[in-house]
Amino acid sequence: MRIRRTRLTVVAAATAALALAGCTERADDGGGGDGGGEAGEGGGDGEVSVAFVPKIQGIPYFEAMNTGGQAAAEEIEGLEWIYQGPTEADPAEQTDIVRSLIQQQVDVIVVAPNDPDSMAPVLQEAQDAGIHVATSDTDAPDSVREVFVSQASPEGIGEYVVDTLVDAMGGSGRYAIVSCGETAENLNTWIDVEREYTESEYPDVEITDVVYAGEDQARATEMATDLMNADPELTGLVGQCTTSAPGVAQAVRDAGRIGEVFTVGVGTPQSMAPYLEDGSSSGSILWDVENLGYLTAWAGAQLARGEEFQAENEVSDEITGVTFDEETKELLLGPPLVLTEENVGDFDY
Repeated sequence: MRIRRTRLTVVAAATAALALAGCTERADDGGGGDGGGEAGEGGGDGEVSVAFVPKIQGIPYFEAMNTGGQAAAEEIEGLEWIYQGPTEADPAEQTDIVRSLIQQQVDVIVVAPNDPDSMAPVLQEAQDAGIHVATSDTDAPDSVREVFVSQASPEGIGEYVVDTLVDAMGGSGRYAIVSCGETAENLNTWIDVEREYTESEYPDVEITDVVYAGEDQARATEMATDLMNADPELTGLVGQCTTSAPGVAQAVRDAGRIGEVFTVGVGTPQSMAPYLEDGSSSGSILWDVENLGYLTAWAGAQLARGEEFQAENEVSDEITGVTFDEETKELLLGPPLVLTEENVGDFDY
């Protein structure tokens, strides 16, 4: 299978193959198979297993990453892709899954941490067992992770969100943010950028509040409704993740306030298309989610095989110019994309 990447696309829903949740142990000749292998050995015959643990399994965003990882496994010789995550955005459940993968002695564990601080000790356990560790989509910067596979720069995402929203608001007004997990490193970093950028670039715009709905779209709608009811002067809402982005737009639609309260979010195209079309959302900022999954699998294979990342990496025919920062260990997919009413129909997922 080859993913269509004729342009910088954004991926929404994909059907996940969850049978890998009960993955088997890697081959006996795989590096670190007894838990005592050296990091970087990989499989002696070139076979490597890369396990990705998302924040939550079953939502369109991470299922799309899984689709990209599966594509990489088909195209990269000797790569086994394992996808297993919690059914709720629960740090404890996510930690249990990582410990299970350590017992299964996979070559590489890549995590999108719900809570970076609580994930750090178990990543250390994995490294101590001779397993390579990395993060993707969401970082744990104070852990022993060897690389962070980043979807787009925090500055790019945060500034695109603010510019798109403020333009819709007419250059002034008040907006609130509905985020997901309170401890999600990526979301909190974007919010920091949005605060600083709003203050420095838009003196007539104020951020009034930041609330957290978890990975729950209905809860995001409820919280956005409460924010509008509490502040009649509110003119903007940000949905900071792929569940809250449609959630805040739904709240504006339900309140009959399209054209009065403007929303922008980080949302997938299938979920955002109806809201972009009726004006309850003024834009959705994202990236090619399948490409992020592909890059995650490729990076895992590089780690397992002891291949160094270059300053600029050609990952596949479609994924080129991926940069690596040696100091921060960040592998950057590329710039974000703004989905609008005009272009959302270009995407069939």
